[in-house]
Amino acid sequence: MLNRTLYNETHQNRTAPPTAYEGLLGDSIERAFAAGIHDLEGLVAFLNEGGPAGPNGQPWTTASYQQEMARLGA
Repeated sequence: MLNRTLYNETHQNRTAPPTAYEGLLGDSIERAFAAGIHDLEGLVAFLNEGGPAGPNGQPWTTASYQQEMARLGA
């Protein structure tokens, strides 16, 4: 019997490739983390300064960020 460690492959749970919007959002979040921003308010401010815009082109709020992350993670 093989002894395998179970792990989740990158994008294993995706049903489709990421959209351009998802890619830009992910890149911006990674840049924020790399800049030392780890709190929600700081992340929202970073996104509002550097984009992409929030849902429907609106500025990000803490509530819209949380809702969008829930939607994207569903």
